[in-house]
Amino acid sequence: MTLFCGHYGSGKTNIAVNYALHLRRQGLEVTIADLDIVNPYFRSKDSTDVLEAEGVRVIALPFANSSVDLPALPSAAYAVVQDRTRHAVLDIGGDDRGAYALGRFVPYLLEENDYEMLYVVNFQRPLTTTVFDAVEVMREIEIACGLAFTGIVNNTNLGAETTLDLVKGSYRKAEELCKVTGLPLFMVTAESSIAAEEMFPLRLQKRPFE
Repeated sequence: MTLFCGHYGSGKTNIAVNYALHLRRQGLEVTIADLDIVNPYFRSKDSTDVLEAEGVRVIALPFANSSVDLPALPSAAYAVVQDRTRHAVLDIGGDDRGAYALGRFVPYLLEENDYEMLYVVNFQRPLTTTVFDAVEVMREIEIACGLAFTGIVNNTNLGAETTLDLVKGSYRKAEELCKVTGLPLFMVTAESSIAAEEMFPLRLQKRPFE
């Protein structure tokens, strides 16, 4: 189980989709579950065609991509956390409000005890520009869902205005966040055209600092 959580606009949905595709391309059986009950406008269901074309199973909210927005989770989502035959990627709603939905799955996650809960941070977002603010958001999410983070994903970007220098410039803050929280840097991410400018460190293994 790999769970992606973070502040609104941190980019966790994009990362969840790409990570699910990455796992599938390694030959794994993968399911991605969209548990974002907060944001009805940008969900992993938007990428269903791409995901399913590569053999990734998609579980999404029943009213995603419609004009109806109800805070309901599909019953199939419960099967995901109990199925130990597939690797599951979970896209969790932003901040503590979205994390409440995760709380109901925590007993299953703890019972299996084979998961990564990754904190996606974008230091260019207004409420996570400093390490202190990023930690505050992280703790709010942990309290809301009752599960502790296991790693950090540095997804600092400015959308189409992102440069390689901007991403590199975020390394120090990401390292400081890891030091303050005691968590490993799970991966650093960038849009492919930026990452292709030179060698770029993508840490996709489970615990790179062990």
